[in-house]
Amino acid sequence: MAAATSTFPRGELRVDEPMSRHTSWRVGGLADRFYRPADINDLSAFLRDLPLETPLFWFGLGSNLLVRDGGIRGAVIAGNSLPKDLEDLGQHRVRVACSVPCTRLAKQCIRWGYGPSEFFAGIPGSVGGALAMNAGAHGGETWDRVASVRTISRRGEIRERSRDEFVVGYRSVTGPETEWFVEAELQFDAATVPSMERQKELVDRRKETQPLGLPSCGSVFRNPPNDHAARLIESAGLKGFRIGGAEVSPKHANFIINVESASAADIEQLITHVQDSVRDRHGVELMHEVRIVGE
Repeated sequence: MAAATSTFPRGELRVDEPMSRHTSWRVGGLADRFYRPADINDLSAFLRDLPLETPLFWFGLGSNLLVRDGGIRGAVIAGNSLPKDLEDLGQHRVRVACSVPCTRLAKQCIRWGYGPSEFFAGIPGSVGGALAMNAGAHGGETWDRVASVRTISRRGEIRERSRDEFVVGYRSVTGPETEWFVEAELQFDAATVPSMERQKELVDRRKETQPLGLPSCGSVFRNPPNDHAARLIESAGLKGFRIGGAEVSPKHANFIINVESASAADIEQLITHVQDSVRDRHGVELMHEVRIVGE
């Protein structure tokens, strides 16, 4: 049965929306309410009218997200529907909306001659998701470039925040609670000249080493200190191991792929199995990067 649809002032509100349509793993149960805002002002109006007791979940491209089969209660905001503004401010500074895919950010910054920016091409999600987890690739991390951000609060208030208001670590960012990123200003280095050839090399390397044509979330686990999660998983003999329709990729051990109509439960059980196996074999506790939500 198709999800019911209605119109909020300017955005789109859906009821009982399958989250499997919006996650890169292609799994996930129903969201009670699913809102696609037309722009920031529309989103502010929606949040102001949303009762404070209503649970709220925000997501972007769904590339680092596992929604359980029972779905999500309350309201879900599809941040990816917001306008994808990207502006050159001069002086090697860029203003970028959080809905912009990181791959687009990389390409445009290279055209402007702003670097180092090539690493953004290795991040599969949107700028908002990259900010939320300090995503990185090929030696670069998102928050190395952040000068300031704009956020929106649970009550729909827009705030300007400096970088100093956040605690940033490896694949972790802590800041004001009940606020979500909507925009960032990024500062690049005047002395660094980016290379389209270098970006192409990084993209080609991803194609060669990662199962990009299959439903996955990218890297599932953080690299432990002085090691790589993929090496630990492979040496535990887990490449190709399956639970239901979920499989540890034979191409890259830190990827779990949906090969045969996997459920979210299949994927979560496989994540746990990998953690248990690596702990038993190597005494290392792998921490997952992927965000697991829902019931």
